[in-house]
Amino acid sequence: MKPAPFEYHAPSSIEEVLDLKHQYGDDAKFLAGGQSLVPAMNFRIVQPSVLIDLNRVSELSFIKEDKNVIRVGSMARERHLEFDKAIQKHTPLLHEAVPFIAHPQIRNRGTIGGSIVNADPAAELPVLMLALNARLKAKNKNAERWIDAKDFFAGMFTTALEPDEVLVEIELPFAKKNTGWSFMEVAPRSGDYAMMGVATLITLDKNKKCKSAKLVYLNAGDGPVEAVEAEKLLEGEVLNDTLIESAALHTSEKEINPFGNIHASIDFQRHLANSLTKKTLKQALQRAEENF
Repeated sequence: MKPAPFEYHAPSSIEEVLDLKHQYGDDAKFLAGGQSLVPAMNFRIVQPSVLIDLNRVSELSFIKEDKNVIRVGSMARERHLEFDKAIQKHTPLLHEAVPFIAHPQIRNRGTIGGSIVNADPAAELPVLMLALNARLKAKNKNAERWIDAKDFFAGMFTTALEPDEVLVEIELPFAKKNTGWSFMEVAPRSGDYAMMGVATLITLDKNKKCKSAKLVYLNAGDGPVEAVEAEKLLEGEVLNDTLIESAALHTSEKEINPFGNIHASIDFQRHLANSLTKKTLKQALQRAEENF
């Protein structure tokens, strides 16, 4: 298959990018890593009349520490995240999860911004942004704004970005003290889209009670799904097997809404969510206790 005809632009600065997006709006699509967009264009699922290639805009590709956060340019490659020392030290959940994204060849080209903006419910990075309380900087020709991850994802393949905006930066806060993490997913084969996955964080207080919890799921709804009610069941408590099993059961039966697919029925996805919740909570708790 070949894509429908389109007009191609390859700007070299963010100013040029914003001018083009202001001019063309929704008629234009951004080409970042191209791992999702190009196949969609080849199958003519997506037919933009204008393509704005971001690969020459070097100012959008960076990973740097800034006080108590890590700043990541939207064109940073997923492979860069995988091996960056600051990511490993300060956001270990992200470091652990990135190798689950597709295959090394895909991560060599795929970008953090491209995956986030694509907002695929089965993708890992949107889930991680929500679990890590990331903030995302959107920019247009006249202004810029920060959007919390919880407000960024608006549904399947849909975000809060306006037609004239581009995602330019992601801000990731350092992991809190006494925090444990875990990321697990189940896929038909390594590198395939997961049938179910979960990112988990547990922070303990001075008495080793659960101060805060995060449970965010992929392929469990029309976007990343946070199990807010299950988190509340855990907060303020000394975690044990009974409590963990209760939270896992509540999440899998009440808080996720999987669609099912050719690889997994809805019931099987709920079963996977239950099992993965218990496993990740136990691993996150163990790591939190080790870091105490």
